[in-house]
Amino acid sequence: MSALEQLKKFTTVVADTGDFGQIAKFKPQDSTTNPSLLFLASQQPEYQHLVEDAVKYAKEKGGDSGAQVSNALDKLAVNFGVEILKIVPGRVSTEIDARLSFDTEATVKKAKEIVALYQSAGIDTEKRLLVKIASTWEGLEAAKILESEGIHVNMTLLFSIWQAAVAAENGATLISPFAGRITDFYKARDKVSSYAPSEDPGVISIQKIFSYYKKHGYKTVVMGASFRTKEQIIELAGCDLLTISPQLLDELAKCDAPVAAKLDAASVNAPEKLPLSKGRFLFELNDDEMSHFKLGEGIRKFAADTVKLEVEIKKRL
Repeated sequence: MSALEQLKKFTTVVADTGDFGQIAKFKPQDSTTNPSLLFLASQQPEYQHLVEDAVKYAKEKGGDSGAQVSNALDKLAVNFGVEILKIVPGRVSTEIDARLSFDTEATVKKAKEIVALYQSAGIDTEKRLLVKIASTWEGLEAAKILESEGIHVNMTLLFSIWQAAVAAENGATLISPFAGRITDFYKARDKVSSYAPSEDPGVISIQKIFSYYKKHGYKTVVMGASFRTKEQIIELAGCDLLTISPQLLDELAKCDAPVAAKLDAASVNAPEKLPLSKGRFLFELNDDEMSHFKLGEGIRKFAADTVKLEVEIKKRL
């Protein structure tokens, strides 16, 4: 069996892409997208009909140019999500505009607009949709509100156990800790080219969060994300879910390395519950140089790619 086939025995595999062909090829349970992936996919000829449909929708809905661009972006994200749901049997994660990351009310409003668009396309959003929200304090508060109203969230740009702890307390359905970006930070800081998989800082971070959740009985599930190597992924076999790029899915499919469950809910070693409050959360996030830097960097990057999409949409409007 390939490493990918073995991995699927222990972990739900999710495709991290907006490319339908790649999703169909690797047959994941779920799929995730983000502004960067959508921007890349929207440049491909085979997806131009989805872009044109979004532009048409925005024009028909009317309003000033800003409103039309916003409506087109939302419809484009939903168009990709609806197509993805024709391929995967599970859920799709659709990202909320990163520029709303520090505005709870605006995040909730945008999430409800996204949900309404999916519902108008005939999608059962309770079973098949996760809205992705950056793991700021404001984003985590939005998650609490949305989950209380039956809208399920995927907390993204998550680098710290403090972010994970608040997400679980707030009832988030799923979190996406970013292994690769954590490792990137420490490689640059420590001036090393790589780590042994068992010593990889990104891997260790996800293992710690997984153990914390299982020890304290949280229902929130852990979906490791942002991988750089197949070895990182294999080291996290047994995690609830792993979202993997097509390149690494292909490497795993062509590899026959043995894969065993490394994360086990039955044998966890985790700290006691963290003392959570807004002040403590903000201090701990600020005090952790990696988490503080990577959260801000991630929001800036997703916002920049959203702006790129806006430029393309404006040309067509």
